[in-house]
Amino acid sequence: MNVLNTFKTVVICLFAVLLISCSAPNVEHYKNTSPNFDFKTFFSGELKAYGVVQDFKGELTRKLVVDMNATWDGNEGVIEEDFVYDDGETQKRIWKITLNNDNSLTGTAADVIGTAKGKSDGSVFHWNYDVALPYDGSTLEVNFDDWMYLVTQSRLINRTSIVKFGVEVGEVTLVIEKI
Repeated sequence: MNVLNTFKTVVICLFAVLLISCSAPNVEHYKNTSPNFDFKTFFSGELKAYGVVQDFKGELTRKLVVDMNATWDGNEGVIEEDFVYDDGETQKRIWKITLNNDNSLTGTAADVIGTAKGKSDGSVFHWNYDVALPYDGSTLEVNFDDWMYLVTQSRLINRTSIVKFGVEVGEVTLVIEKI
């Protein structure tokens, strides 16, 4: 009986470690990091992004450049994104953003299903949303788990996990610069 209890304890501990190792950090984990990421300050005016898309194996599938323009009226903002991929495809996304007093925000766009929700703390911003992604002549509903890391007041690195049915199927990495 003692061996069985020990075995159960080991299995439960291993399961707990596995769950913890698979979970993403909370944005509050970055509370004391700098420089401080103020979403409205960074995403204001003209910006340019350079990036890559990788598949689930980490293989490069596309390169892209994004021109952005962000304007604000109080805590309501609009971010226009014009994507140009290395295969010539273009895409436009227009975000409508609402900033809240607790460093959280919500956002909507035509290809976003429902509402994107995010929050910043320290030098990091995290948000999550579902997208109807053009794929092979149709659309594929996927989740974007988006982490932005402010490196300097004019440059950040954005890592997005693309998830379908709980499995990461791709990743987008961008460097975004204020111009």
